[in-house]
Amino acid sequence: MLTTEAFGLSDVGRKRQHNEDAMLVDSGLGLYVVADGMGGHAAGEVASARAVEVVKQHVTTNKSILKDLAKDASQANRAAAAALVEVAVQRACNDIYKLATADSTKRGMGTTFVCLVIAGSRGVIGHVGDSRVYLVRAGQCHRLTEDHTLIAAQLKAGTITREQAATSSYRNVITRAVGIQESVQVDTLIVDLLPGDTFVLCSDGLHGYLADDEVAPLVAAVQADALPKRFVDLANERGGKDNITSVVVKVAGDAAAVSEETAEAQSRMEALKKIPLFRHLTYKEQTAVLSIATTRTFPAGREIVTEGQPGEELFVVIRGRVAIEKNGVEIAELRAGGHFGEMGLIDNAPRSATVRATEPTRVMVISRQDLMTLMKRESILAVKMLWSFVQVLSDRLRATNSELSEARQELAVAQAIQPFAEE
Repeated sequence: MLTTEAFGLSDVGRKRQHNEDAMLVDSGLGLYVVADGMGGHAAGEVASARAVEVVKQHVTTNKSILKDLAKDASQANRAAAAALVEVAVQRACNDIYKLATADSTKRGMGTTFVCLVIAGSRGVIGHVGDSRVYLVRAGQCHRLTEDHTLIAAQLKAGTITREQAATSSYRNVITRAVGIQESVQVDTLIVDLLPGDTFVLCSDGLHGYLADDEVAPLVAAVQADALPKRFVDLANERGGKDNITSVVVKVAGDAAAVSEETAEAQSRMEALKKIPLFRHLTYKEQTAVLSIATTRTFPAGREIVTEGQPGEELFVVIRGRVAIEKNGVEIAELRAGGHFGEMGLIDNAPRSATVRATEPTRVMVISRQDLMTLMKRESILAVKMLWSFVQVLSDRLRATNSELSEARQELAVAQAIQPFAEE
């Protein structure tokens, strides 16, 4: 089984008089939090501390939901775990807002919030504001959150360049925070955990001084228990103008005991990256797609899809082998990494061929309904996927036109030589 060890440190920095950051490292509950308060001395501290307290209470009360996810990562259990984190943050938001409206000295207080909740071999991330979660996996650093700031929105819209963003006077303007209003939109993400993974949660007092490509080398060079202090020291060395908080969560496990699940998780991501429909997505966006995917196992000889029957699912072979049959005749074979049925993501049209497992086969399944829900929530992901789908259709149309052209040429040649053959 997987195990985790976690360490955290919060520091006032070199310029501030008070620390408005709050953090939580609760390995027993599997809950790790960083919150960066705002609203001035006392108010910011109250907001961040209260957010941590309310979320911990709600997760503790409903920890059975996390146990269910740990036992069975079904789509229903994943949705319930994501909802648990979202509701917890919403409760904190409403609680802080009420405190602020009841006390004029705390009016306008709020906090950024980021958390990681561990449930077996899955992690649930909740995020509001510009605190971040990084995942270091296989020597690569992936940012699993997107800053809710004016600068990030402008970069997304293409109205400014990264060079302009680096010097903009609006760098610290946040577009979402916990407690400023009665409710807030909470981003959630479910990620598979693998042995060797390291998660870094931090406030902007750290990542403001730390480039994304510096995270992985530091994680590789420093022991996990010493990493939070190394991060804090680095931020202070580079200016320390804000409070600095870092929480490091290291995932470990017996390689032999988790090898099958680990291999499947790795295969799912590698296979997804190779599918034209998803290859232009960021690692975070690909992770979001994987979070809505399910897996199924088929014995040898079992039909996975049937020619002429409607279907609205994309299948990706994770393990095993399948045959594609047209009118009862095998026309192709797919092994691990192969995919079929992507047109089902667009409409419920009849399948153009039968796909049959020729040996025990495990597949990853993405349904149209779940994908549409994700695309409605993630507009940038939706645009990327629609553009990729246009490219896929364009490539298929080009190939079809080429085949038709060759067929016409062969027909023309046959018609030209037919009179001579008859003589």
